[in-house]
Amino acid sequence: MALFPLTSNFEGDFVLQLVAVDTENTMDEVAAAAAHHSVGRRVRARPGCILRVRRQDGDSFLPRDMKVADSGLKPTETIEIIWETAPH
Repeated sequence: MALFPLTSNFEGDFVLQLVAVDTENTMDEVAAAAAHHSVGRRVRARPGCILRVRRQDGDSFLPRDMKVADSGLKPTETIEIIWETAPH
């Protein structure tokens, strides 16, 4: 367990945020940490949607249960947090 800084580029936000997460956090927990700094401040919540994480300009999302330590992300790397419609 160690603090790990990531740069959050949150969908709909115009501010990049430096977010401190833990290497044992999952991508869902990373998305929640990023949302704390954007949703309700500069971004409206989207009920019925989930937040997904991908590398900046990446083509695919990282698995929601993947831990930061297993992701290959580098300290201060920029990640995109994207709203996705939750499956019904």
